[in-house]
Amino acid sequence: MYCVIMAGGSGTRFWPYSRHNRPKQLLKIVGESSMLQMTVDRLNKINTVQDIFIVTRQDLADVIKEEVIGIKPENIIIEPSGKNTAPCIGLSALKIAKLEKNAVMGIFPSDHLIVGHKRFAKAVTTAKHIARRKKALVTIGLKPTFPSTGYGYIQYDPESDADHLDAYNVKVFAEKPHLSLAKKFIKSGDFLWNSGMFIWDVDTFFKNTQKHMPDLFHQLEQIDKLITAGKDFDKVWDEIKPESIDYGIMEKAKDVYLIKAKFEWSDLGSWNTVYEHMHKNDGGNAIKGDGIVLNGKNNFIQSDNRLTAVVGLDNIVVVNTEDATLVIPKDRVEDVKELVNYIKTQNRKELL
Repeated sequence: MYCVIMAGGSGTRFWPYSRHNRPKQLLKIVGESSMLQMTVDRLNKINTVQDIFIVTRQDLADVIKEEVIGIKPENIIIEPSGKNTAPCIGLSALKIAKLEKNAVMGIFPSDHLIVGHKRFAKAVTTAKHIARRKKALVTIGLKPTFPSTGYGYIQYDPESDADHLDAYNVKVFAEKPHLSLAKKFIKSGDFLWNSGMFIWDVDTFFKNTQKHMPDLFHQLEQIDKLITAGKDFDKVWDEIKPESIDYGIMEKAKDVYLIKAKFEWSDLGSWNTVYEHMHKNDGGNAIKGDGIVLNGKNNFIQSDNRLTAVVGLDNIVVVNTEDATLVIPKDRVEDVKELVNYIKTQNRKELL
């Protein structure tokens, strides 16, 4: 199996620690390695993985080549511009098809936290088996641990028989729900979190792209011819409509299977999710770097190269960097993205 890691995101929810030229996937959010390096290492440990590719932006390619261990320089695929996940995966499929006409390919985000490698490897191996045996699109779902409104959900058929333990037919993909709906999903017992991981063979992917995203399919055909001829494909790429793989294909396809995985998973989508995975003191305070909390509880401090002190405050996030400081209530961390957009309108490019 060939693995593709999507690593072109900007990570704006982690401002000011995450910046355009050093986004979330290149940072040591948890642990001593970058999120991207952790993803590469995780996949390299699976013995059925033949090779790993990283899809990213042009301006991040050199940094990735320099800092990420375990990736061949020629396995870094450059997107001319961000077009969401469907075109990104399509471009990767073209590359892999040239190496092996009908290889199985797995697609993985670059910035997720996974605990329990043996269970992760088992889920991926099972997905590969189903993808090859059924000629189907396969995804991986996780049992919800709380009614998240930040994750998509997948409903599966508990009675379905996919000829393999923990493999089921998918009934429906659900977008990020409001809280009451998320609670209903969990109560039903047949909804799982959508991990954003996908496994299929190249031929099955292209057949589904041709059926459900015909414009993209024809554009990929043009790009393939240009790549074969050694020509630039930026013009064709510019014409591609951005679209997610979930909406473009997965929600429309009929032959879709889900692997019900048992490893611990988080997309680390905000400072709050980082806080949840950090060691905390008796007051529930999590501190990464140089920080002090007095008479306060349930706070998160990220502070490199300088002391950050919090006195008499509860439930806040403080992120301190060399040129910017973020102070925000924990229940408002999703507003960081709005803050970044505001900074853009102020033309403060040095802070982005």
